[in-house]
Amino acid sequence: MADAVSPRMATATRAHVLAAAAACLLPLLLQLPTVLGVGFGVGALAVAAAAGRAPLPALLRLLLGGCALLAVAAVAPGIGRDTACAVLAAMLALKPAETFTLRDGRSLVGFGLFAPFATFLLDQGPLSLVLALVAVLLALLALQRLAADEGEQTPLAPRAAAAGVLRLFALGLPLALAAFWLFPRLPTPLWGLPQRSIATPGLSDTMTPGQMFEMLLDDSPAARVQFFDTAPPPQQMYWRGPVLWDFDGRTWRQARDLQRLPPAPMQPAGPAWDYRIDLEPTEDRQLVALDLPTQLPEGAYASRDYTPWADVPQYNVSRWRMRSAPAAAFEADLPAPLRARALALPRDFNPRTLALGRQWRREAGNDARGRADAAIAERALAMIRREFAYTLDVPMAGRNEVDDFLFDRKQGYCEHFSSAFVVLMRAAGIPARVVTGYAGAYRNPIGDYWLVRKSDAHAWAEIWLPARGWVRVDPTAAVAPERVFDTIADRRPGRIAGLDALVPMFNAGDWLRRGWNDFVLGFNAQRQQRLLKPLGLEKLGAGGLAALFAALAGLALAWMAWRISRGERERDPLLRAWRRLERRYRRLGRGRAPHEPPRQWAARVAADLPRAGQHLTTLAERFAAARYAPKADRATVQALVRDLRAHRP
Repeated sequence: MADAVSPRMATATRAHVLAAAAACLLPLLLQLPTVLGVGFGVGALAVAAAAGRAPLPALLRLLLGGCALLAVAAVAPGIGRDTACAVLAAMLALKPAETFTLRDGRSLVGFGLFAPFATFLLDQGPLSLVLALVAVLLALLALQRLAADEGEQTPLAPRAAAAGVLRLFALGLPLALAAFWLFPRLPTPLWGLPQRSIATPGLSDTMTPGQMFEMLLDDSPAARVQFFDTAPPPQQMYWRGPVLWDFDGRTWRQARDLQRLPPAPMQPAGPAWDYRIDLEPTEDRQLVALDLPTQLPEGAYASRDYTPWADVPQYNVSRWRMRSAPAAAFEADLPAPLRARALALPRDFNPRTLALGRQWRREAGNDARGRADAAIAERALAMIRREFAYTLDVPMAGRNEVDDFLFDRKQGYCEHFSSAFVVLMRAAGIPARVVTGYAGAYRNPIGDYWLVRKSDAHAWAEIWLPARGWVRVDPTAAVAPERVFDTIADRRPGRIAGLDALVPMFNAGDWLRRGWNDFVLGFNAQRQQRLLKPLGLEKLGAGGLAALFAALAGLALAWMAWRISRGERERDPLLRAWRRLERRYRRLGRGRAPHEPPRQWAARVAADLPRAGQHLTTLAERFAAARYAPKADRATVQALVRDLRAHRP
């Protein structure tokens, strides 16, 4: 019945439609989990090939759809943006199995256009934008060809068709620019944007041994930092994130009740570092700052333990101007409740570690100046240098993970070192806590900024010493270099198989991405106000911005309507010049009738306007000869076009 109502697509037209659908699907596939992206991509090619001449059986299509949904449920369980986008990709990949009529083709192209827009819910990078623009271009070309087939017309040549679509792009460009520059910027989307159902690697308010493994293998950017004066050495770049106080024997947790308390007293040691940090979106309020942040901008604050927070969740790239300095004294007077919290350990966990800590305390003794505490910490670091190794190949954690690490395995990475060190310090009566964040950075010589990657994720310890307060101790850094088995230190971005040939390409690519973040993704409400400052509108509120946007959008729509009302411009320059000539005479009431030949019209005008009509008669003769001659000389035609443009009644 469908084929009787809607004609079947020609083979060439179907190829155009499938190419447009593939272009729409591609950017979305690149943002899905690898197994789903590759699976749906291969599946789409297989379905299109299998349904080359006739639709696949309905039962088979139903079976394929069920398998696709099961795959989505297995990889992306729950409800979230990535789950919905994966289902969209699956349905779009299977749609070619039943796409053969003109109506089917329009449905596939229209359905496919949802995919590039869904991509922007997962990524707003320049590659996604370029692929989306290409997809929209091919979709419009496919719709143009479907319209020609439905009207039983010969499709336009590829160049002419592309030119027509590009004119449509240009027609909508003013409205798009008005929306980008002037639509009021809001801190959160207008709709309730659901979270991802697949957690992306990132800093967390908890830490369990093994939790950071995925981050250590993820070289995607976490932050980009620009220092305005001098920059600290990379080995001093500790980017502070969540501070973890509470331990249940397996997992460390952040002290949420300290979040809104004012920062503890801190005496800086030396001048502060002034810098700007661009953070990738995290979809929560957690920030990172160079240890220790002494000044945070509006919209951010530091908790009691100097964990940096934002007032609102960060759904987009955010920019923060900060100042940080090393501490000479950091909470030198520790309140009793916090001391008790920094010494608390769960019962019936890690008995050997607790016994070792108590033994070291008996051997070191106590003194009011904290020399014994410092000696115990140094004794633990010396043991790590002598006996421990760094590796990512670590078995699953057991019930007494700290005991297993300190006495049996003696291998692990930062989570294991920091957790075991803090437990050992607490067992010895030294207040201690775990700090998570990032360590180090890579300097990009193009742009002179520092790149912090997710693989720079790190966990270290802070112990409390009398008169000095909290002191940073990094037990992972104490591992002897010859005992680092799975080194990730020599992983300069772009370096492959020990070769640096691709490093300049990486530097240039990341610099371009930084510029994109700055120019497009970082265009927030503050920059919008600065944009309007030269016009004297720097204090324009959301209502004023909305009114200004409405006015300019109205002008853009009026311009679009005017351009459309003019109709399609005549492509032949000779005909275009002749039509303009006719319009000049029409304004004098001497216009040519639609049925009237050029010579007859010129003769009629000459009878009323002898002086102008004589020249018009000559032009009409030349025009008829150029139009109907077998091969008109190009120079002759160009000369006639010039004379037609110059003639006035």
